[in-house]
Amino acid sequence: MKTYRELFSVGAFRVLFLVQCLNVGAYAVSSLALGTITFAATGSAIPTALSMFGAPLVRILGQSWFGSGSDLVRPRRALILIALASLGANVLQAIPDLLWGWRFALLALPPLITSALGGSLIALMSDVLPTEAFILGRATMNIAVGVMQVVGFGVAGLLQLHVPTSQLFLGAAGGLALAALLVRLGLGDHPPRAAGASLVRRTREVNRRLLGSPVIRPVFLSLWVPNGLIVGCEALFVPYAGSRAGYLFAASAAGMLTGDVVVGRFVPAALRDRLIEPLRLLLAVPYLAFFLVPSVPAAAGLAFVASVGYCASLPLQERLVERTEGDVRGQVFGLNGTGLMVGQAFGALLGGVVAQLLTHQTGGGEAARVGSAAQAMALMALASVAATLALTPGLRRSRVRAAEAAGIPT
Repeated sequence: MKTYRELFSVGAFRVLFLVQCLNVGAYAVSSLALGTITFAATGSAIPTALSMFGAPLVRILGQSWFGSGSDLVRPRRALILIALASLGANVLQAIPDLLWGWRFALLALPPLITSALGGSLIALMSDVLPTEAFILGRATMNIAVGVMQVVGFGVAGLLQLHVPTSQLFLGAAGGLALAALLVRLGLGDHPPRAAGASLVRRTREVNRRLLGSPVIRPVFLSLWVPNGLIVGCEALFVPYAGSRAGYLFAASAAGMLTGDVVVGRFVPAALRDRLIEPLRLLLAVPYLAFFLVPSVPAAAGLAFVASVGYCASLPLQERLVERTEGDVRGQVFGLNGTGLMVGQAFGALLGGVVAQLLTHQTGGGEAARVGSAAQAMALMALASVAATLALTPGLRRSRVRAAEAAGIPT
């Protein structure tokens, strides 16, 4: 299975792809709505940022205690529960003048459910597709996420010009209702991957085994840390480029899309596995040029080239599939998703802190702001390079042939 035509000929994959699109689009619409309402009421960036990007904090809690739900609950039921939890939260968020305590309580509900069940979608995808098609399927899902984020935010921005912001929640709820209906009518009822275990106990045991494994832990860290630090660079696009930051975001998105298409569609398995470390370095090295404070067009070109390196996550996830058992596959992908979001949130926070410290040292003014942002981006890239190099010896243990020859347990 090497073409998109063959990939989309699998009915279950078509359903999962559409569900992913609807979930991501609804999340983008509701996030913009909640962020707009929060900023209008508080005038503060901190609660606004928490309302839009605070989900990883809740997902850490849920993943620590309930992550095995992705393996203990039937996949179709899990996906319906995720959609309905978000649907209910959005309907309630649409209530005018809702108290802020309730808004943040509702904000916590969907990521808590997702942390327990969210690995079901990718794990089910790995079941319904042939092994050799996993990377193409995963790359296609990544493309769906990127495109639907742009579409969701764009549609929400246009709708805000014509309807009250609170009604955007109802639009998001409608998309989630369609997602739940697609799952119910379009997917078969697959059995759970595991049974007869305590949810909390199994979650903690499997997390301990995965994160304690000398084979799996470096794979997770390579997925979370280097790219999380580069998200810290992207978080500084606005301070660096001001009103022209959109060009940098667009270039970054285009680079990510290019990498996913090329590696997912055209690069053979043996080669893409050997490209993991070079691609992780590619993700960071172009940002070292920001020490020279490049022009915005040059910065956009650097961001495009660097973002191609995000596609290293595809062969890394392929290793997760190869080196873990099927009965924990849902928790594996749930843990990966949570770690990825936390790494990105931490990287964005760290990038902002570094830029702020440099600005205080250099004084005020626009030139100081731009220069501090550029230096902070280069320092974050340097940290990403260091993380990639430090993780390289551990990644060698996760190469299938090397691990089997050494008899390393997973």
